[in-house]
Amino acid sequence: MELKEFPQCPVETTLKLLSNKWKVLIIRDLLNGTKRFGELKKALGTITQKVLTTNLRDMEEYGLVARKVYAQIPPKVEYTLTDIGYSLGGILDSMADWGSGYKEYLKLIEKQKRK
Repeated sequence: MELKEFPQCPVETTLKLLSNKWKVLIIRDLLNGTKRFGELKKALGTITQKVLTTNLRDMEEYGLVARKVYAQIPPKVEYTLTDIGYSLGGILDSMADWGSGYKEYLKLIEKQKRK
């Protein structure tokens, strides 16, 4: 990836890197440590193998994820967040806080409607 491929706006740059829900959820799961491909697929539930592979490759290209291949049969591949990938943890924490607050807001609205 080259700098010229990214938008001028830093918010747009972040959105480009996180571009879809799967990348955000992959980061969420890797914040807890290194995972094998199968562990990530199981944790993410409905993601297809192709979509997971594509997102992991993108994230590796962006420098967010490191891929380690072990020379053994069957092949073993592990994924770990890089330092810059781990730095996205604060963004995910903020998203979690906002999401919790929004759910509380919705509960209040529903409670008011019942009155």
